[in-house]
Amino acid sequence: MDNRDRALGMGRSITRRDFLNGSAISIGSLMGHSHLLGLPNGIQQDDPPYCPPALTGMRGSHEGSFETMHALRDGKSLSQFGQPVETNETYDLIIVGAGISGLSAAFFFRAHAGPGTRILILDNHDDFGGHAKRNEFRTSGRLLLANGGTYAIESPTPYSRQARRLMDQLGVRPVALEKKCARTPYERLGAGFFFDKETFGTDKLVVGLPEKDSEEKSMPHAGTWKRFLSRAPLSVSTKQDIARLEEDLIDYLPGLTQTEKKRRLAKVSYGAFLSQHANAGKETIAFYQTRTHDLYGVGIDAVNALDCWAYGFPGFGGMKLERVLSPGLGFTARGEITKREPYFFHYPDGNASIARLLVRALIPDSITGHTAEDIVMAKADYHALDRPSSHVRIRLNSTAVRVQHIGPVGPKSDVDVEYIRNNVLYRTRAKSVVMACWNMVIPYLCPELPSEQKAALAYGAKVPLVYTVVALRNWLCFEKLGIWRVEAPGMYHSELNLDDGVDIGGYQSARTSDQPVLLRMLRTPCKAGFSEREQHRIGRYDLLTTTFGTFERRIRDQLARTLESGGFDAAVDIEGITVNRWPHGYAYEYNSLFDPDWPVGQRPCDIARQRFGRITIANSDAAAAAYTDQAIDQAYRAVQELLAL
Repeated sequence: MDNRDRALGMGRSITRRDFLNGSAISIGSLMGHSHLLGLPNGIQQDDPPYCPPALTGMRGSHEGSFETMHALRDGKSLSQFGQPVETNETYDLIIVGAGISGLSAAFFFRAHAGPGTRILILDNHDDFGGHAKRNEFRTSGRLLLANGGTYAIESPTPYSRQARRLMDQLGVRPVALEKKCARTPYERLGAGFFFDKETFGTDKLVVGLPEKDSEEKSMPHAGTWKRFLSRAPLSVSTKQDIARLEEDLIDYLPGLTQTEKKRRLAKVSYGAFLSQHANAGKETIAFYQTRTHDLYGVGIDAVNALDCWAYGFPGFGGMKLERVLSPGLGFTARGEITKREPYFFHYPDGNASIARLLVRALIPDSITGHTAEDIVMAKADYHALDRPSSHVRIRLNSTAVRVQHIGPVGPKSDVDVEYIRNNVLYRTRAKSVVMACWNMVIPYLCPELPSEQKAALAYGAKVPLVYTVVALRNWLCFEKLGIWRVEAPGMYHSELNLDDGVDIGGYQSARTSDQPVLLRMLRTPCKAGFSEREQHRIGRYDLLTTTFGTFERRIRDQLARTLESGGFDAAVDIEGITVNRWPHGYAYEYNSLFDPDWPVGQRPCDIARQRFGRITIANSDAAAAAYTDQAIDQAYRAVQELLAL
């Protein structure tokens, strides 16, 4: 270990890091940590200490959750496992995938078919919730919660009647909860921008990054940008570019009508718009490059300028474009144009609380409590998820590998489902199946599907991303610097911010800067210069080949460099790290730069989600939109297709 690593604290023991980063574990250490998960012959969900949210290190798509499917993808035969072990179980419905869509499908199916309906939910991960994952930290005697994936109850479009009714049945009323539970502990703090030496020639944190008003979306006061830029290590021409884009009202597409301008913006990336139409230089492009990372998982080179106009990005003020829905706007950007009734709330663990509410509704004795508020601190009994006496069962660490009708495909055929658990191949049977997993794996699981449907299922490339959560012993350095969030387009994680304040159901967020807090960091491993889908594939490979040790070193180095002037000590102030790695992250939204304008009903997602015999498909991929309400809507549709039979 070199001196830099020592200074960063790489040798310091943090919460359970040493046995969660994929390194070999001795029998002695295994016995000392009985809640170790995801390993062959390891502790499974019926062991009392089993508690996946408390695990740190590499989470999200953790080791043990994807290797079986990768082998199947690469042509490995199931014959290596021998003949399937018959479970002698028969269910009314088997659901492949225990995410929000899969859990919602179980909820809808049982509501129509009756409480005696037998349902089995299989999932390849060690926890339920899909991307709605919960992270738990215990530091300085305090419990700290964070979302490892899906952040909040929100959508660019109004929640449908079915999705909203489900929320009501769970007791979740977002507007009321937001008013009652949300806190603003950092309201006196602002934003900063970190200029890294690799991109901008020197390391420098500049405080006072101008921000829009979050409610009114109003622009910063005139001159704010010039004051910020006066301290930035940028060339004179770059400062002039940014000030001009942010504060001057210039029409960069003169002579065109409203319709012509929008059509042009829908077919040019925001990066190309800045360089080709607004005459911005390379350093200016670098300044804005990652602004779209948290929205689309790619930079401004692969997001159309019309979407960026909808979000209020700079450079469009002089065009006087009408804020109405227009062809070319992506699904996410539409929400910035349409006026919606407020329907937002962020649980401390994100939408993991929604998943927990669904599980409690399906298997009441699995999670304590009764309300949408007490769910946050409720204790989960994973052993209760798969009891033979329960009509609904959730079987974790179980990777489905084949879903096939028995005999001719038709509305009266039963379906066999084979899955691998703990390196053993099992087979069980159902009257119907809902595939609530990722679209791209379904062709491998369902070999009977028509070739056109298989191609449609494989079209989208899910967005790879990383939600890193770092437990800090306090946030004194942030208070000293006067910031709560930092943009860092040249760094490993493109942005970081202190966790939002939410007090609910006995859970309390940090109140003073001397208390422990969680820091959230975003990484989207894209590769500029390629199409969006290609960037997602490149990013997926990046995530699957990067060790936790590399992540930790990068995290510590970034925080040390960014927060050094505030007195931050990476070797002392970091108390835990969880890297929520999602190589197959959120659903792919169609992109007007790279995807054709399909006729109504002919998008890949429309073709991909067609019912096949007794098999239906429910996931956010089926809507080509990465939002919780879309996952719920697709679950409702899939269940209705089965009930109609």
